[in-house]
Amino acid sequence: MTTDSDHPPRLTRLTFHGPLSEARADRLVERLAAANPRTVLDIGCGWGELMLRVLEAVPGATGVGVDLKGEDLERGRKNAAERGLDGRAVFAEESATDTARGPADAVLCLSASHALSSAAPPRTTVEALHALRRLVNPGGRVLLGEGFWQREPTAEELAAMWPDADAGEHLSLGDLVDAAIEAGFRPLWIETASVEEWEAFESGYRSDVEEWLAAHPGHALAAETRERVDAQRSSWLRGYRRVLGLAYLTLVPVG
Repeated sequence: MTTDSDHPPRLTRLTFHGPLSEARADRLVERLAAANPRTVLDIGCGWGELMLRVLEAVPGATGVGVDLKGEDLERGRKNAAERGLDGRAVFAEESATDTARGPADAVLCLSASHALSSAAPPRTTVEALHALRRLVNPGGRVLLGEGFWQREPTAEELAAMWPDADAGEHLSLGDLVDAAIEAGFRPLWIETASVEEWEAFESGYRSDVEEWLAAHPGHALAAETRERVDAQRSSWLRGYRRVLGLAYLTLVPVG
């Protein structure tokens, strides 16, 4: 029988659960804080690092992060307490589908549109945008982090990605922005993760496990862990590297 201490550490090298640099995070927070939000809602928050930074930038603001992964939420609570934000930040272990947590002045949804829609991609993104429009207060801001195809993937690249990867499951960047406008937003800012941000994220995502595997080659969990991590790395390097992009859209609701 294995215990938690037998498993490799999880995501300790990552500040954000996505391809996001400190410099870009600073700019995103500054842009959101400029609207002086009093309430912040983070959909699929993980450990809610960006939400906590918005709360630090806007004295008196309160935030709610919603996610289903208790381990990540506990990390968020610990981080909030260490930064004196535990009285202003709530981490709720619950589904975001039809959530009653909003509306809020600032709504974050970073690579979590699936938490707002059960539709098949790319309809997931479209429905999530409409849900986000309902969750933001007039004059508020939505920060959407969403995948898009930088170019149409080849058959070989699709075969190397995740199971059942399909060329139709992501929008282009132009179609993604059009979908946001159709849902009732104007795009205040459009930016995309750089190759460097992707490389830092992908390497950081696996670095804990890689170091653990190097130190524990004969561990009972080593073989299955090695197979999983090798498959993840191959999916990135042979499949979606420089094909899948990540857009950060700062959106303003219309009306």
